[in-house]
This record gives sequence, C-alpha cells and structure tokens, in this order.
Amino acid sequence: MYWIALALTLLVALLHVYFLVLEMFLWTRPLGLKTFRNTPEKAEITRVLAANQGLYNGFLAAGLFWGLLDHLPMLVNFSLGCVIVAGCYGAWSVNKRIFFIQAVPAVLAVVAWWFVPA
Repeated sequence: MYWIALALTLLVALLHVYFLVLEMFLWTRPLGLKTFRNTPEKAEITRVLAANQGLYNGFLAAGLFWGLLDHLPMLVNFSLGCVIVAGCYGAWSVNKRIFFIQAVPAVLAVVAWWFVPA
C-alpha cells in the first residue's frame, strides 16, 4: 500500500506543478485559454490573479515533495488536506469538475496513507 500512497501523492504534487505552469506561464496562451475556457481579453485582465493562484499551487506541490523527501508524514497530510480544501472550494466557487481533478486524487492519497504502517 506504501507504493500506491506514494504514487498518488506524487500524482497530486505533479498535478499542482502542472497547474502552476498553466496559471503562471500559459494563462494567456492557447493551452491556458482552452483549459480554463477563457477569452484572450478575459485572460489578459486576470493574468496577474492567475499567476498568484499558480504560485499557491506551487507551494502545495513543494509541501508534498518536501514531506515525501524528508519523510514528514504530518507535512504530507497537511499539504494533501490543503489540496482537498482548495479542490472543494474551487468546485463550489468555480466549476464542479475541479473537485474531481484536484480533490479526489488527494482524498485517495490520504486514504491510501491510512493503510501504510507507521
């Protein structure tokens, strides 16, 4: 079960690195426009806000990578919890699909870690 928990946590971390790239660097480019269903005009107006959001996604990924590398289960769980809260809020405030893209993988990782012996 350790390997499943590790793989799910790495998936969540890598997803958040991808979100960072999308929001900080690709927001006004074709992939960012398509992903977030934005118009070029709206994307340009919200570019700075999206970059800030992307930075926070990077912090979530950093917490997960740091927790895994230094064997800090409390940091991993805290970071996964933050991802779950962010995914739930995004689903409520923006689009329900955010729950499935962001929160569900983190929930699965938390559940998998419960079955890993201490």
